[in-house]
Amino acid sequence: MRLDLSGRTALVTGSTQGIGRAIAAGLAAAGARVGVNGRSAESVERALAGLPDGDFVPVPADVATEAGAAEAVAALPEVDILVNNLGIFGAQPALEITDDDWRRYFEVNVLAAVRLTRTYLPRMRDRGWGRIQYIASDSAVVTPTEMIHYGMTKTALLAVSRGFAKEAAGSGVTVNSVIAGPTHTGGVEDFVRSLVGDDLPWDEAQREFMRKHRPQSLLQRLIEPEEIANMVVYLASPQASATTGGALRVDGGYVDAILP
Repeated sequence: MRLDLSGRTALVTGSTQGIGRAIAAGLAAAGARVGVNGRSAESVERALAGLPDGDFVPVPADVATEAGAAEAVAALPEVDILVNNLGIFGAQPALEITDDDWRRYFEVNVLAAVRLTRTYLPRMRDRGWGRIQYIASDSAVVTPTEMIHYGMTKTALLAVSRGFAKEAAGSGVTVNSVIAGPTHTGGVEDFVRSLVGDDLPWDEAQREFMRKHRPQSLLQRLIEPEEIANMVVYLASPQASATTGGALRVDGGYVDAILP
């Protein structure tokens, strides 16, 4: 199967590192022109310097704000593929999550994606082709006790994705969410260390984290960002034209269910 995105323009939010950066690289490798987004010009430039050859557009903007979203749209007015990857996470005792924490997580993880979808979906629909994706998480289905505010936002993305897929029905635009499992990124390394300590070598720390905190994983290791990107690139391709309104799992078998 050859996934060819030549002539398509993509925007990947939060793509200066981790899963987002891997997605940007994967889309570019398939031939797309890709907007790389981060909150500052410096972070975007660092990301671009480390990416492989490809057609990349710097999109420095804090898309979690209305003004930042407008800046991103000004940089890339016409987008064929929108990947809503931006997200924050962190461990916090359930009864210590403040109102401001709840609002911040919803603003960044959910409303930023809704705002960009609201802008780009009508334009895609007018052109008769488009791909919108939301990077969700196993936490959408298996709410983690150590960060229920994060889990709530990822559950919300599944509903947002399904709802906008209905709005796009029959238009040639597909809308899906990708349920990513525990993934090996710099931020997750810090998260793992916060739970299992700094004394163990990384391989042992990773195994200890999976054993204690993600024991239901069938993969029994953290997923690499490129493995998430592979699914995103496929869903962005013409070959995925009949896949819409779905929640597709790249979770290493973490969710113990046949359906999400």
